Amino acid sequence: MRGQRVLVSGMGGELGSLVASLLEAEPWVGSILGIDIDPPRRRLHRSEFHLIDPRDRPRIVDLVARFDPHVLVHLAVWEPDARAGTNLAKRLTCDSATSIISAAAECPSLQAIVVRSGIEIYGRGRGALTRPDEDAPTHPTSEYGRMVAAIETTAHSVGSRVGVAVSALRLAPVLGPHVPSPLGRALRQPVVPFSMMADSAFAVTIDSDAARAFVAAAEQRPQGPLNVVAPGAITTLQAIWRGRRLPLPLFGPEWRFARHVSHVLGAPLPEHVMELIHRGRLADGSRLTSTLGIKPQVTTQQAIDRLFAWEAIVRIPSSQAA
Repeated sequence: MRGQRVLVSGMGGELGSLVASLLEAEPWVGSILGIDIDPPRRRLHRSEFHLIDPRDRPRIVDLVARFDPHVLVHLAVWEPDARAGTNLAKRLTCDSATSIISAAAECPSLQAIVVRSGIEIYGRGRGALTRPDEDAPTHPTSEYGRMVAAIETTAHSVGSRVGVAVSALRLAPVLGPHVPSPLGRALRQPVVPFSMMADSAFAVTIDSDAARAFVAAAEQRPQGPLNVVAPGAITTLQAIWRGRRLPLPLFGPEWRFARHVSHVLGAPLPEHVMELIHRGRLADGSRLTSTLGIKPQVTTQQAIDRLFAWEAIVRIPSSQAA
């Protein structure tokens, strides 16, 4: 299976550029083509990147058709209030899914599609009592949940039409030293609000574990969804104590004011993050190991500890910079 051509949409994002760097080291991968509205976040050695607006469908179709990929890894997903506000994130995500997945579907060599999704697709959590697996019904109750559900629907529709395997990796909230995460920004504030009425548990995943899952799925090409969730769980209050932040207990009406203040301070709380704080967000990730033979290396507690250890500003002495 050597010499496989891999198309990576969303290569400009932190997760996309990390996936591309791992693909470059895989012996089965031949050419790698990336598309995004932003340039890659890290140095890539043999990937070819094109800066294209997702609305420029004719250019995308022409580029993808000439590349003729064997595998599409679709990471062009904008989480609300991560790199863009909710409305812009929704538009960019929808435009990218429509143009890139549709363009790949017309390629004769296409064998598999791997798309980014999220455990937000299951809807509001119920704390530690609910860990939906991949067979659980999907019922998104946030804008981000509906966005990833639409991506899965588009990918499965295309996959059924052209007869290729479609994998949807449903990621827990992704954290990383350079990952733009609304949950991470909220937890790193000096004062962090939490729900006194329901301080439910949630899980996350580290960016490196998520990237390894995408590379494994691109190589093995399973059919259907897989949850990518770090072992363990934590509540918002527990995370606050681990980060030595000041907890701000809230009951109900105060949340509207707290959400406004958080937005002013540069840490917006989108709908899916509010759901996580109030209801928790867990999922069963055991099928990932049985299907792909890999498992997350970093637990939820370790990911939260690393979140608070990351420097907000990295200072490089002038001698090193030169």
